Order: sequence, then structure tokens, then C-alpha cells
Amino acid sequence: MKLKSAFLALAVAGFATATTAETVRVGIATEAYPPFSTPDASGAYTGWEIDIINAICEEAALDCEIIATSWDGIIPSLTSDKIDVIAASLSINEERMQVIDFSDKYYQTGASIATATASGVTPTPEGVAGRNIGVQSGSIHQAYALTHFPDANIREYQTQDEANQDLFAGRIDGTLADVLVLAEFLNSDEGQLCCEDAGLVATDLEIHGQGVGFGIRQGSDELKATLNTAIQGIRSNGVYDDITARYFDFNIYGE
Repeated sequence: MKLKSAFLALAVAGFATATTAETVRVGIATEAYPPFSTPDASGAYTGWEIDIINAICEEAALDCEIIATSWDGIIPSLTSDKIDVIAASLSINEERMQVIDFSDKYYQTGASIATATASGVTPTPEGVAGRNIGVQSGSIHQAYALTHFPDANIREYQTQDEANQDLFAGRIDGTLADVLVLAEFLNSDEGQLCCEDAGLVATDLEIHGQGVGFGIRQGSDELKATLNTAIQGIRSNGVYDDITARYFDFNIYGE
């Protein structure tokens, strides 16, 4: 398998179908999303999700090209045939399935609220009423907050890191995001100085969906089957667990 880097380059010569083409273009989000995907000073991306992408491509004998694009443009990049697969912690939910299709899930986690220490904020509609809550624009957490926190002041950010920094600076009272992403921040030097986990929000299956899957264009049945087989393959042969153990001390796949 050859894994090429073409960060931020979205225009690639067209091809017939992803599974018969020379290259499968895998879109990841430009924004840092530790521990899933983080760019270094050279622009190379590392993390759990990047390792999983590499393993999936190797298992499926796919020649994959990683293409980074902004989070808010990643679904349009798929539907406009600039990429073939989204691998960016995209939750499988009904709203997105009106536009794109998904592989089987490859992980599943909950969402929680990080707050200033002893803020009194709780992960309930009443607990965030009148508070400034930060969310990443275009994320399921934004959709959740707008639906379930009608009395909170919702502030949108292009990246989760921006929301974390405003929480650290005291400009917002809390931020709603994936529990693992918030754990990374809370365990950092800044996070330990300022903040704590207020707890998980109640699950809304319509918004949170059925886990995280690879996004693909509707009608890409052959590619979908290939990805599903590869997901099952790395879970069966131990590769998935080996990768996961380098980042987490629990079962990230879920039930």
C-alpha cells in the first residue's frame, strides 16, 4: 500500500469508481482533533484515526491518498466527487444519511460538557440555562445543543480547540464535545489548571446516531462492502485492538 499526502489539495483527476480506480481519496479534517487526528509542524497527520485509516487501506488492499480539508466543507467535498471516503469521526445519523451513505461503525463514544472547575454547570437543559456553551460549528454537538439546550447561549467555533481556549480564558462557561476529545484537553496542562468534566449528556439517537462510520457517496455499494469487510477484518485479526491500545485503555468500539 502507498499512502500519499496531499494536504489541502482537493482537485484530483476524476475516475470511474473508487474500487476500480488507482487511488481512493480519503478525506480527513484539517483541524486538529486529538487523539484522533493531529497535524505536526510539517503538516503530517498522526493519531488513532489516521492509524485506523492506514490499517483499513492495507487490509482492503486499497491505494489511499489522504486529503485534508476543512470540517465544514468535508461533506460537500464528498458529494462533489473531490474525495471518495470521509474518515473524520463522522457520526452516522439520519440527517446525514439524507445526503451521503456510511460504512459500518468503527467506533462509538458519548458526549460530555467540560466546564470551569466548580462552575455549577451540569449536562442538562436546566444546568446550562443562561450559560454560554461553546460547540464546534457543523458538528452533532451543535445540533444537540440547539435542540436540547434552548435556554443556553450557544456560541459556535470553527474548531474545538478554539472553544477549549475560550473555556480556559473564561469567555464561555462550558463546551459540549466528544468525551474523548474533551478528556484530551482536560488532561493537558491548561485543562488541569481551569476545568473539569461536568458529565455525559443524555443520548439522542436521532442526533448522535449509531456510532462513527466512514462517509461515502450514495450508491457506492462496492466501496461500502470493501470498507465493511476491512473493518471486520482488522477487528478479527487483532490490528484494531493493537492500534487502540496505543491510545486508549478501554473499548472505544462500544457494544
